[in-house]
Amino acid sequence: MLNLETLCLQVVDIAKQTGTFIRTEAQNFSSDKIEYKGLNDMVSYVDKTAEERIIAALTLILPESGFIGEENTNNKIAETYNWIIDPLDGTTNFIHGIPTYAVSIALKQNNELVIGVIYEIGRDECFYAWQNSKAYLNGREIRVSDNANLEKSLVATGFPYYDFKRQKDYLALFTEVMQQCHGLRRIGAAAVDLAYTACGRFDAYFEYNLKPWDIAAGILIVKQAGGQVFDFNGGDNALETCDIIATNGKVSSELQGIIKKHFG
Repeated sequence: MLNLETLCLQVVDIAKQTGTFIRTEAQNFSSDKIEYKGLNDMVSYVDKTAEERIIAALTLILPESGFIGEENTNNKIAETYNWIIDPLDGTTNFIHGIPTYAVSIALKQNNELVIGVIYEIGRDECFYAWQNSKAYLNGREIRVSDNANLEKSLVATGFPYYDFKRQKDYLALFTEVMQQCHGLRRIGAAAVDLAYTACGRFDAYFEYNLKPWDIAAGILIVKQAGGQVFDFNGGDNALETCDIIATNGKVSSELQGIIKKHFG
């Protein structure tokens, strides 16, 4: 039987150590070190090395586990425990010198998320939770916001960067949400959007066409902070569909109604 609290705090240390490496590399990073995996889908040695370091450290603390990582440096699926890793969420920000990017690590036991850790490097903020725990930011308990009205909400989202088939629908969705809330923000790192929703900086977040490693840790942290997470159909399959609505639980119906109008 795993002690999830102890394991989670070990993962916090691993995320911070990886963040220190990334922060150091950012000081001398140049654009000639960029590789392209696809249209607007960039990667560098920093992403790959960070993932290798994370996998090596996680293997030491849970040898029987498997890995699902964005950079595919050592992906293998285990029977019970699988880590879902984004070594550098917000690579485009990192490459352009915009200081909002994060390390995101989640642990899935069978079909259930049981640990989530997000380390936002620029602000030195580590968000984390484990199954049945509170959610925490640098050791302090966090909760989602108490705002009950979308019109008073600050909402986060993301823009599609390579799959533009539903761009027209998404722009119509942006237009309506912008008219119904305090403001719409696009940070460029899904893990950070979810972490900020968990601690109440955002009241809600939505995005589609993501990957499991973008959102796995954040899903658990938002839920343990008292929030709600849905897919675009209102179900509990965001990790599988990779379209996501995360809220404080009080503006869910309003935001879901708008999204279903455009993406139903």
